[in-house]
Amino acid sequence: MNGISCSINALNGLYDIAGVEVGQHFYWQIGGFQVHAQVLITSWVVIAILLGSAVIAVRNPQTIPTDGQNFFEYVLEFIRDVSKTQIGEEYGPWVPFIGTMFLFIFVSNWSGALLPWKIIQLPHGELAAPTNDINTTVALALLTSVAYFYAGLSKKGLGYFSKYIQPTPILLPINILEDFTKPLSLSFRLFGNILADELVVVVLVSLVPSVVPIPVMFLGLFTSGIQALIFATLAAAYIGESMEGHH
Repeated sequence: MNGISCSINALNGLYDIAGVEVGQHFYWQIGGFQVHAQVLITSWVVIAILLGSAVIAVRNPQTIPTDGQNFFEYVLEFIRDVSKTQIGEEYGPWVPFIGTMFLFIFVSNWSGALLPWKIIQLPHGELAAPTNDINTTVALALLTSVAYFYAGLSKKGLGYFSKYIQPTPILLPINILEDFTKPLSLSFRLFGNILADELVVVVLVSLVPSVVPIPVMFLGLFTSGIQALIFATLAAAYIGESMEGHH
């Protein structure tokens, strides 16, 4: 009985820790659910930017491409090259998924540096880049996990699970653990880098004249783009790995 009581107390302690929040947040109450409104608002803005750009790109294609059309074609070609390099010859069906991941993360990261979120007043908390919230990065990482499981199962069927006992059944626990560490590393890498970048800029702006943090902001734009590329490249690599069955 004492052991059961200790276990219950430990679970209660974990539940209390799970309820701890850093800073203030703005929530919407929808039915019986509490929704993180800050993330939804900024994510909708990013989605609107991407949809608007897509409409402009395909609205009036020219035989002789304009500068804007050339830019969008270059972006598409770049995403196709990343997908083909990591996935292989069967990359075609995965270009939309990898492209969506890359563009959403890229625009989300840049929105934190370029859009004046702070001028929008909320009852609680403040707006920031969607990828500045751990909920967003975890959701993106879980989508990636679902994608590479689907890729492996759709190609190999239940034989996909034989990878867990290769090259030897002794590695079964490590191979299973790998499927948990992949989304963890994806989500915390992206979240940590974007959060750290925004914190550095905020601190510099508060300590030094406004012109000094400008080089840091440009560096932040560069690293934000790199983070989007890393996430998309790893997502494609995981999908390719699940289809090929090698590590």
